Amino acid sequence: MASGNGVLPSMVRTRLIRPLNENLAGLGGYVMLLSSVLRLTVKRPFRFRLLLQHMEFIGVQSWFIILLTGTFTGMVFALQTYKGFAKFGSEALVGAISMLAMTRELSPVFTAVMITARAGSAMAAELGTMRVTEQIDALHTMAVNPVHYLLVPRILATTLMAPFLTVLFDFVGAIGCYFVAVMLLGIDPGDFTGRILEVVKVGDVFQGLFKGLIFGFLLSSIGCYKGFHSEGGAKGVGNATVQGVVLACITILVGDYFLTALMFRA
Repeated sequence: MASGNGVLPSMVRTRLIRPLNENLAGLGGYVMLLSSVLRLTVKRPFRFRLLLQHMEFIGVQSWFIILLTGTFTGMVFALQTYKGFAKFGSEALVGAISMLAMTRELSPVFTAVMITARAGSAMAAELGTMRVTEQIDALHTMAVNPVHYLLVPRILATTLMAPFLTVLFDFVGAIGCYFVAVMLLGIDPGDFTGRILEVVKVGDVFQGLFKGLIFGFLLSSIGCYKGFHSEGGAKGVGNATVQGVVLACITILVGDYFLTALMFRA
C-alpha cells in the first residue's frame, strides 16, 4: 500500500537516484578540472618558484615518514617471508621475493598512501580554507586563473616527486630487509644479494616508478578537486579533506589492480 501512495518511488529517488546523480556530477566536474589542469600546464606563465616550493613541501618534507615506513615494511616482509620459505628450505629467496614485492607493489602503493595522508590532506584543507574565505574569488577578481595558479603547481609537483619518494622507499626497504634477513636471521649475505640480482630486473623497478607517477597525479588531483570545491565553512572544509583522503586511497588501491593487470599482460 505504501508503494501505491508514492512512498517507495520517493525513497528510491532519495537513496538511489539522487546520490547517483550527485556522484556522476562530481565525476564530470573532476574530469573537467583535469582537462583544465592539463591544458594550463603547458600555458604561460610558468611559475617555477611555486613549483619548487610545492616540490620541497611534498618531496623533501616527506622523506622522514617514507624512511620510517619503508624501513619497517622491509623488515616485516623479511620476517614473514622467512617464516614461509623456511618450511621448504628456501630461506635464500627471502631477499629476492621481498624486493620483488617491494619494487612492484609495496613501494608505490605505500608511498602514495603516505603522501596522501600528509600532503594530499594538507592540499585539500588549504584549498578548502581559501575557498570558504573567498580568497579564490579574490584571485578571479585580480584576473588570475586559480586553477593555473593554485592547482597546476601542486599537481605537477606531486606527480614529479612521487617516483623519487618511491625510490627512497625501495632503498630503505632493502636495508631493512637486509638487516633482518642477514643480521638477525643469519641468511648468507652472498645468497641474499645474489638472488636479488638474479630475480629482480630493472623493468620491475621501472614498473613501480611508473605506478608512483600515476598515483601522484591521482592523489593530488583528487585532493585539489575536493578542496577547490568545498563549501559550508569549517565543517565543509573538514568533510572535503576527509573525502579527499578516503577517495584518493581507494583510487590508488583500485588503480593498482588495473595497472598491475595491464603490466602483467604486457
